[in-house]
Amino acid sequence: MTGSGACAMREPAAALTGACPHLYGVYGIALHSEIPLALPGPEPGELARIELRTAPAPFFSDAIQGVPLEQLSGSWYEFGRLPDRSSYARWTGVGEFLVSGDGRQVVCRQFDVATTESFHVYLLGQALSFALVKSGFEPLHATVVVIDGEGVAFLGESRFGKSSLAASFLEAGYKMLTDDLLMLQATTSRVLAYPGPPRIKLFPKTARRFLSDAAAGIRMNPDTEKLILPLDPKRSCSVPVPMKAVYSLAGPREVFRKQAVRSEPLSPRRAFLELIKNTFNHRILDADRLERQLHQTARLVGLMPVRKLSFPRVWNQLPSVREAIISDLGRQALKAAACGD
Repeated sequence: MTGSGACAMREPAAALTGACPHLYGVYGIALHSEIPLALPGPEPGELARIELRTAPAPFFSDAIQGVPLEQLSGSWYEFGRLPDRSSYARWTGVGEFLVSGDGRQVVCRQFDVATTESFHVYLLGQALSFALVKSGFEPLHATVVVIDGEGVAFLGESRFGKSSLAASFLEAGYKMLTDDLLMLQATTSRVLAYPGPPRIKLFPKTARRFLSDAAAGIRMNPDTEKLILPLDPKRSCSVPVPMKAVYSLAGPREVFRKQAVRSEPLSPRRAFLELIKNTFNHRILDADRLERQLHQTARLVGLMPVRKLSFPRVWNQLPSVREAIISDLGRQALKAAACGD
């Protein structure tokens, strides 16, 4: 970046200081926003405060002048690292975002072709993950349902079935805590999981099967059939809950179609690797972040059980997988109680 480009970044950012009319709570943080969002108000004791600002196209073009942008082959996602430690991210057809070096401010612009729902998904997931990491947190790529007042998380890459499995729990009357991005906070003796936006992303067939309201969904982006479906208070949890267990999902290619559901405990080493592998943000790689990530992950492994879950990817068998998980949780609770005695 040239010297004039760096100044262009700082001057517009300094000018974005007007009042934010909206205040929301998500992932345990207080979000002061210029734009309305489908989020509840903040809970007492927020972990951090982040400002959400908007800016016109020239703000972003000036900010990234001379900055090389990274793009994976065939990807519609671009990313840039600015000299002042700010991060720029852009999704074609959705929007562009600039996150300050300290994570306290996210500046965004929605593209004209994007739906509001799609833009908010990328804003409150991908873009906000940069601010969370820069603020000292380590979000995971996970979906969480609430069972008996405790969180049960499903880890895994995209298309591993996290959301579909969670939808089968929603069908049975359980609530969703978060879909895709998970914020955890370790205390002295337990781990708290914080609620995300009250929505779930599902393919139409799965939405019709488990929620019966696929028609209410909006496509996540033009290149996928996956839908964004809002969840009412009967299906979503808006307060933090203690974590009960984490299930790392075996990949679809690791299991056979007729294989029985299998759950096995992971050693601390394997559990550590699974959590590291499923970090939500792989782009921030400075030494301070990596050291903190290793420390925080080691602490999490010592406070909550992590298990490997293998099950066939046959969507109409998901209710059976759900019942197997509930039974597995019951067995682990009995075993823990017996060890406590």
